[in-house]
Amino acid sequence: MIDVFTANTPNGVKIPIAMEEIGAPYKLHILDLGKQEQKKPEFLKINPNGRIPAIIDRDGPEGQSLPVFESGAILLYLAEKFGKLLPTEPGPRIEAIAWAFFQTGGIGPMMGQAGFFKRNHPDFEAGYARFFAESERLVGVMEQALEDDPYLVGDDCTIADIMHIGWIDRSAGYFGFDLSKFPAVQAWHQRMMAREGTMRGLAVFASA
Repeated sequence: MIDVFTANTPNGVKIPIAMEEIGAPYKLHILDLGKQEQKKPEFLKINPNGRIPAIIDRDGPEGQSLPVFESGAILLYLAEKFGKLLPTEPGPRIEAIAWAFFQTGGIGPMMGQAGFFKRNHPDFEAGYARFFAESERLVGVMEQALEDDPYLVGDDCTIADIMHIGWIDRSAGYFGFDLSKFPAVQAWHQRMMAREGTMRGLAVFASA
C-alpha cells in the first residue's frame, strides 16, 4: 500500500493520475492547504520542504517504509518500482526523465509565477508579462516535440506526460493562457484528458 499525500493542484494531481495509470493500490490523504496542513510537524517528517505531493511506500526497499517527496522523484520512483510509465530503452528512458526535469525547472515555476502575479499583483504588469512570455516559450518547446508524436516520448504515455498535464490543463483558468495557439499541445491535452487513468486520477478529488 502506498499513502499519497496531496491536494487538488496542478502538482498535486500528478500522483493520483500516475497511480491510476499504474493500477496499484493506494490510500489518498488530501491535505487542506488553506489550513497549512502541509506545514504541520507530522507532514514535515514526510517532506521537510512542506509541499505536496509526497508519498510513503509502506513496502519500500527491504520491506521498510520509505517516504518520497518532490513530484518528479515520486513519479520516477513509482515508474521504477512498478515497471510502468518509463521506457526501458536507454534513449527514450533518459528522454522521459529529461522532460520531467523540464517541467519541474520550467513549466511549473513559470506558470506558477504567472498565476501568482495575475491573482495577487494584477497591477504589476511587468512581472506577469515576464512569466507569461516564458510560459509561452516553454509550451512552444512542447509543441515542437508533439508535432510528430502523440506523447512527449513517442507513442506511449510516460511520466513526462503526467508531469505536465495538470499545469497545461489548468493554464487557461490559472493565468489566462491560450492553448489554441499550440495545436499539437492542444491535441495532446485532449488525448491525455481522455485517458482512463487521468479521469480516475482527477475524480478522486471530487469523491473525497
